[in-house]
Amino acid sequence: MNNHTLNLLLVEDSEDDVFLMSRALRKAGLSVHLQIAVDGQEALDYLQGAGKYADRTAFPLPDIVFLDLKLPYVHGFDVLAWLRQQAAFSELAVAVLTSSPLDRDRERAQELGANAYLVKPPDGEMLLEVLRSVKQSASAVCEAAPLMADELRLVLAVPEHAAATPCFAIIGPQRASRTQY
Repeated sequence: MNNHTLNLLLVEDSEDDVFLMSRALRKAGLSVHLQIAVDGQEALDYLQGAGKYADRTAFPLPDIVFLDLKLPYVHGFDVLAWLRQQAAFSELAVAVLTSSPLDRDRERAQELGANAYLVKPPDGEMLLEVLRSVKQSASAVCEAAPLMADELRLVLAVPEHAAATPCFAIIGPQRASRTQY
């Protein structure tokens, strides 16, 4: 890996889930600058550089967002919809990280432009897989984590034209799939 540190914004209201995510990132061996937003409004403030988040040296824009759905104040779907309406964030990699295995939630996340949908709890391999699946649209992820197929137990087949073909990864315990749309 090179010296680039991946800027990751985790939007999560559960301290236990923040702990599990931090542990999974550590186990994955990724160089990560992790920022936490504990609710949907705080995520919007962070992304807009509002209030205490105005200092982009201390609070850099993320290379990837891991977004819970069931958040206080502003729901995760609303945060995702807002992100995709902003030209500056239209290409930002967003992985929904939720306890919901429901197809309707997965489908809505896909419709709103999520790059991946993970069912909690995350593990290191799930995170590596998400980073691999979104690296086409997140150049900093490519620099921070150039992943090789043998680093993963679950490897997605990525066609040569993948950069021009949007895709959606669905990852949960014991499963990984890729859907083109």
